[in-house]
Amino acid sequence: MPLCDYFSATDDQAAVEILQTPGGPGQAELDVVFLKNIDPVVATAQLEAIMTGCSLEEANDRPRSGQLLSEPEDSPPFVVSLSDPLSDALATASPADLGRFAELWSMTHELRQIGIRVEATAEVLEALAGLAQRARASDQRLYCWWAL
Repeated sequence: MPLCDYFSATDDQAAVEILQTPGGPGQAELDVVFLKNIDPVVATAQLEAIMTGCSLEEANDRPRSGQLLSEPEDSPPFVVSLSDPLSDALATASPADLGRFAELWSMTHELRQIGIRVEATAEVLEALAGLAQRARASDQRLYCWWAL
């Protein structure tokens, strides 16, 4: 079961440096949302499409969307960036919007495949929205430490 620890950092270099910390961002005392199986490439692009109203292709093509920041020939874990439009959408979504987005996101193939229900999806979105709000307040970006 892949570990997907979403965290904030000041920039890409600081995010990649987390690879030097055994155990990832949680051990580095960063602001982290600990998740399992929430893929930082496919599932977050789907979430971005839902939250911003763009197509999945547009979400995938946006700068920083699921961009691998560590070297691809390196062994896991990896650090992946999240797009700024997704971060902004998470940071500015109202609680009602998060509930609506959670319902739509829970219907995607990826989330149905891992058996995540709408209630759990809503909790994930609330946690990610809080992370995005705190990151925005401190002029940071969002990342995922992905251990396969």
